[in-house]
Amino acid sequence: MIQVHNIFDSRTSTFTYIVWDDASNDSIIIDSVLDYEQGGSIVFDESIQQVESFLKEKKLIPHFVLETHAHADHLTGAAEIKKRLPSIQIGIGKKITKVQGLFKTVFNVKDFNTNGVQFDLLMEEGIVYKAGSLEFKILFTPGHTPACTTILVGKYAFTGDALFKPDVGTGRCDFPGGSAEDLYDSVHEKLYKLPEDTVFCSGHDYPPEGRKENAYSTMDEQRLGNKQLKQSTTKDEYVDFRKARDATLSAPKLIYPSLQVNIDAGSLPKEEDNNKSYMKVPINKKGDL
Repeated sequence: MIQVHNIFDSRTSTFTYIVWDDASNDSIIIDSVLDYEQGGSIVFDESIQQVESFLKEKKLIPHFVLETHAHADHLTGAAEIKKRLPSIQIGIGKKITKVQGLFKTVFNVKDFNTNGVQFDLLMEEGIVYKAGSLEFKILFTPGHTPACTTILVGKYAFTGDALFKPDVGTGRCDFPGGSAEDLYDSVHEKLYKLPEDTVFCSGHDYPPEGRKENAYSTMDEQRLGNKQLKQSTTKDEYVDFRKARDATLSAPKLIYPSLQVNIDAGSLPKEEDNNKSYMKVPINKKGDL
């Protein structure tokens, strides 16, 4: 039987999932977190330690650490997890190369490879992958980014930032390469057409006042109650709403540290001759500057 455990990082409102087959203890990790304090540019491993502790407690055998997309709001812990567990592989959807190309220009990193070579596995849509006895496959669900994927394991659909809890809605679409039209199609034409017993597992939760964070929702809860994109919502309605909403949103506070690390499979910038590495942050001028 497939089992799922989530670890919630309150700093970034991110869910990391550990998924396993309880007959064999074969497992995968989805959307891990490397903790980062922006004020002092401090990297630490509290979230990774929680993953390690759970793996050890349950005697699980991890085969992959998977990404639903290149996150803009937290650093992935994938590279650090692989450093500690060398047999593990890092996987992401093959369209990550599009995102790498976009942000190679943003960060002006001329020697950065945009062919996805930083990852061990570039996942294709529809192929069944094996992690020991555990099987998983992906759907391409672009919109939030052009490379977003949903990871399917049994009845569980790990949607990343495509689909949140019904009282939160869907992901934003105003990052480079994002598309409200594409996200509508991903949710309405793909996720809402999965089997009726599908359990959606969101990448984040931003609960309204009075509700505790919760990772999971049912097909009926989403189709009938998603505040931004129900089954009955038309494409024009959603696109108009999403574009207007996104125009009011500020950039995520960790967008630049996150993306330059995450398009590189979680590797921190290389150390310089003083044994320190540095994040690169472009300056965006506004107004008359």
